[in-house]
Parts: sequence; C-alpha cells; structure tokens
Amino acid sequence: MIDVLVVDDDFRVAEINAKYVGKVPGFRVAARAHSAAQALAAVQRGTIDLVLLDHYLPDGTGLDLVHRMREQGHGTDVIMITAAGDVSTVQTAMRLGALHYLVKPFTFAALRTRLDSYAALRRTVDRVGGRGIAGQEQVDRIFGALRTTPAPSSPGLPTGHSEPTTDLICAVLHRADHPLSAHEVAAETGLSRSTAQRYLRHLEQAGRLRLSLKYGDTGRPEHRYAWVTP
Repeated sequence: MIDVLVVDDDFRVAEINAKYVGKVPGFRVAARAHSAAQALAAVQRGTIDLVLLDHYLPDGTGLDLVHRMREQGHGTDVIMITAAGDVSTVQTAMRLGALHYLVKPFTFAALRTRLDSYAALRRTVDRVGGRGIAGQEQVDRIFGALRTTPAPSSPGLPTGHSEPTTDLICAVLHRADHPLSAHEVAAETGLSRSTAQRYLRHLEQAGRLRLSLKYGDTGRPEHRYAWVTP
C-alpha cells in the first residue's frame, strides 16, 4: 500500500480528497494535515510515501514546505493539488521535484489518473532498480511512467461543475434533518448563493434531491431541497 498524506487548510476539502484517495486501489490515507507545520511533522515521522499538497496554507506555502522537506533530506514524493495556477508557482513546483500538478477544481478521474501514473512509476523504479544500473531504455521507461492523458470531465456533471463541490453540497444535504434553501447551503459550504443554487438545480434535475416550496409573507415561494434516499 502507498501511504498518502493529504494536506489542505480547508477541513472539508481535505476530507473530500481523502475520500478520493481511498477509492483508488493500492492507496490509503495515512494522515491529514491542515498546516505546513502539521504536514512537516507527519513527514518527519517517516511513514509517508506521497504528499497531496495544497499551496495556500495558514503558516506558509506548500512550496516552502517542499523546500524545507528537501533541506532536511526528506525525499517524500509530492503531487501539488491547488488553486494556484500561475506559471511561476508551477515552475517552482517542478524545480522542487513535484511529480504532478493538479489545479482545483478537479474531478476524481483526474486525481485517479495522477495516482495511477505514480503507482506505475514506483513499479517501474522497483523493476529497474534491481539491476543497479539503468540504460537509456530503462530511463525512458521511468520517465514515461509519469505521463498522463487528460482525464475527461465527469459525464454526469455539466460544464463548469466539479465533483468536489458536488460532493460537498451532497454531504450537507445528506446530514441535514430538514430541507435547506440555497442560502442555507451556501452558508454551510462557504459557496456563493448563486453557485449553490446552480448545483442544487442540477442535483434536483438528476433526481438526487427533492424540491419543495415554502411560502412566506412576500408571496414568493422559497425553494428548499432535501436529500433523496436511494
């Protein structure tokens, strides 16, 4: 099993990412961290194979953390998972040895593609490593193991929708003991009301939520959504 450290300052996003990792055969979540200090402590314990690393952390950046890891001699592999899409951050991540760079929001399929290629890399290195010296063919095989093809968008989601956001909204509705409005879902998730409304409308049309109307003093009904138990 490949032991993974999931690092994200948002507890809910870390939980979603951890759930994704748990779906991929051969991988397990060994720890979660919500700051650079927590992440470094987990790496220092020596049980982590791979770090899924956010860039924006409350006590520094993900790249600063990778730099400290390398200074301390930790060769733990890193895949960046972050909303930081500027070229300078991507270049720095490459120079520090990040194996992949996944920009938020992303789908489970996109993450699985990266994890599968990482597992293939480890298998290839293990096979080649037993020979002691790698020729050009073996070197090409090692580098080729990291190549990925773009993951297709989830067929069940419209353009502009992401699986993590969908999962987040579903989790809120699933644990609610009464129907919620778009305003209440937005407050629970930290999303804007318009974004929450867009996702709620799609989930209702897909049959995963039940829509009801609540009439108030203004005469305009409030749309409220409840989880539909399969």
